[in-house]
Amino acid sequence: MIMNYKKITSAVFGFLLLIMLVSCDALLDTDPQQSISEEEALTTPGNVRAALIGAYSLHRASTQYGGRYMFLPDLLADDGDINWTGTFFQPREVFDKTISPDNSFTQSVWTGSYNTINRANNVLDALDVLDAAESVRVEGEALFLRGLAHFELVRVFGRAYNDGDPTQNPGVPIVTAPTRGIGDDAQIPRATVEQVYQQVISDLEDARDQLPATNGIFATTYAASGMLARVHLMRGDYENAAIEANRVIESERFSLMPSFEEAFNQETSPVEHIYATRVTVQDGAHEMRLYYASSDFGGRADIDILDQHLERYEDGDERADFFYSGGGALRTQKWSTFTNIPIIRLSEMYLIRAESNLREGSSLGDSPINDLNRVRNRAGLDDFDDDLSLQVILDERRVELAFEGHLLHDKKRNGESVGSIPFDANQLVYPIPLRELEVNPNLEPNPGYGQ
Repeated sequence: MIMNYKKITSAVFGFLLLIMLVSCDALLDTDPQQSISEEEALTTPGNVRAALIGAYSLHRASTQYGGRYMFLPDLLADDGDINWTGTFFQPREVFDKTISPDNSFTQSVWTGSYNTINRANNVLDALDVLDAAESVRVEGEALFLRGLAHFELVRVFGRAYNDGDPTQNPGVPIVTAPTRGIGDDAQIPRATVEQVYQQVISDLEDARDQLPATNGIFATTYAASGMLARVHLMRGDYENAAIEANRVIESERFSLMPSFEEAFNQETSPVEHIYATRVTVQDGAHEMRLYYASSDFGGRADIDILDQHLERYEDGDERADFFYSGGGALRTQKWSTFTNIPIIRLSEMYLIRAESNLREGSSLGDSPINDLNRVRNRAGLDDFDDDLSLQVILDERRVELAFEGHLLHDKKRNGESVGSIPFDANQLVYPIPLRELEVNPNLEPNPGYGQ
């Protein structure tokens, strides 16, 4: 009886310990599952479809488009528009530009993204079990997911495309085959920034050409074009950025909502959303709401909006009214409900086309001034009728796309400092996670982070 009692006590303790460990992993979003066994390899159409849904589920998790792809770069880019007041030290390190190599939030971006990439690769490796028509669409969706994950990784863990030589600067490992075991073949070195961008472009172009125009809540050909416009903008390839943005605009499948506020906090994606992550009470993560919203709207009120940001709006700009007071500070209304998160909006396409045409001295689709004024007019502003400069368009991007994850990348691609920190400073690049460096001797750390 004593022996049985000890066994039962041990089992219960072990079970409770397992629950605690699983709970801790869930809080840190550091799920280590990056491979599947040969026995679990996808052999039926149903399994492949389920694996694709699983890849989407990771893609919209908190580690990625459920929040950390957007709010962490915005914290890193801030120069006085916001303030992090939360108690979590990991985002505090990002906001203070003092990220440690074992920061669990930035590490989760790496781990979560490569989990998504691996799931996409498993789908791509099993396309032969699908019929021809379904295979084309599923391949396009998996390539879309893989391309986006590599893109978001290289933007934060690699130096900006215009920061030094992208053909020499280390980016991130490119993974295009399933990882079904952890061995020497999984210890992939970092590709160059240029190589990663070329892989991203290849994946997204193939996705664009294979995805349908409508696809429910999943990726479409126009979502791929919208992201390609963003990728080309980051590379300074303004001709192709304008081409892809123009393709989305001229499809006439999307339109600006009548008012700015109607583009957010909708139960279903409005016609302005080219691509959005689906969030429901049963499924999905929304860390934008968690950290930006006050407790009255289900958030932690960790990101305060400061007066410096409000000063960026012109008199009469309706976007300046899209804030509320809560938790002792000003909050953005963009993330006040647990609803879909827009990833690509039509207003961004107008601003990309305007900027690209202005830089190129072209007018593909329309003139830069007309595209700018479409966005301004929706915000309640009169037409801009002075000489149009690049800075005017960049200023418009800053207020139209505020708190949507664009600021760091806009600053870097335009060579703008973050306060007194130059755009090419080591501290504006995430450290390669310490855990990855310990298990993969072929990875090199980023400069400025002692390992």
